[in-house]
Amino acid sequence: MGILHRLRRQVPGQLSSVPRIAVIPGDGIGPEVIEAAIPPIEKAGLNAGLEFQWELMPYGADHYLRTGETLPEASFEQLKTEYDAIFLGALGDPRVPGNEHARDILLGLRFKLDLYINFRPCMLLHPSLCPLRPDRHTGIDFVIYRENTEGSYLGRGYSKNEGTPEEERVSEEVHTARGVERIIRAAFEFASTREKKLVTMADKSNAIPAHFIWLEKFEEIGAEFPEIQREHRYIDALAMELVRSPSRFDVIVSNNLYGDILSDLGAELVGGLGLAASANLHPGRPGLFEPVHGSAPTLAGNGTANPMASILAGALMLHELGAPDAAQAVEKAVRAALEEKVTTPDMNGDFSTREVARWITDRI
Repeated sequence: MGILHRLRRQVPGQLSSVPRIAVIPGDGIGPEVIEAAIPPIEKAGLNAGLEFQWELMPYGADHYLRTGETLPEASFEQLKTEYDAIFLGALGDPRVPGNEHARDILLGLRFKLDLYINFRPCMLLHPSLCPLRPDRHTGIDFVIYRENTEGSYLGRGYSKNEGTPEEERVSEEVHTARGVERIIRAAFEFASTREKKLVTMADKSNAIPAHFIWLEKFEEIGAEFPEIQREHRYIDALAMELVRSPSRFDVIVSNNLYGDILSDLGAELVGGLGLAASANLHPGRPGLFEPVHGSAPTLAGNGTANPMASILAGALMLHELGAPDAAQAVEKAVRAALEEKVTTPDMNGDFSTREVARWITDRI
């Protein structure tokens, strides 16, 4: 019987001194990589004196197809008040062509829990993983602060004349002073803890007037942090510079859509989505931690899915729960696995999902 089957089922309760982690394994390879990631996260936590209470939630395609339910309102409230973190697998299933369950769960968690920071680290863990030539990838270590609750992803808009040659579809971009200010401030506050102390803001204000609010808030808030260098880039120019000279960047902040695109570009620069971890945060509230890769339904069940992104997402969770040494131990073990070529087929290795996770667990 797998680890997920042995987890405590969702029950009402109160917060305790032991961190409660809600586990939503998701679809496709989601359950496999989440199950593989729990032992190394748990071991690193225990070594640091942190014991988790993992609790399984059923939400995903199977639950949706069986009940018609995505993630009920009562569960949102429970996640907000009774858990310390949410550990989420990949979502998406061909049996739900519109992916409405995935949209309701993932975007619902981000919006309803107001997790306005999407934190994406882009650190090169092994030089062989970067597709750029060696003189361009030395020391890649930047993070992306993506605004997570506004922009184009709010889904506002309209359509008219559907099915005719005059069909028109309009999507509205929403940027509020509050939303832009808090993500930019978070980026500067994080940069103040870094050695390089550089914040780069990306927009397209030369073509989209709505982006002027990003320029205004960037200058206004940046003036409060005189010790931090700041620079503005148009999104297309920044994408080019990230390929040409990624190691010069430190903290990048941008809107929801551009941050999404830059995050995947950054992931590819340091090894691909198999290593890409994400944290969705609102300081003082439970965070949502997830691998960025998709659910890959065709790979489900064959034991070859890469668990490293989920394990690294667990490292982010450890850090946010106040165990930075445990987070560092997980990261070091993943680095060691890459060095020793203990990897799954997507990274030219011969190891299974469980074998990679077991090796990393033993290394911690």
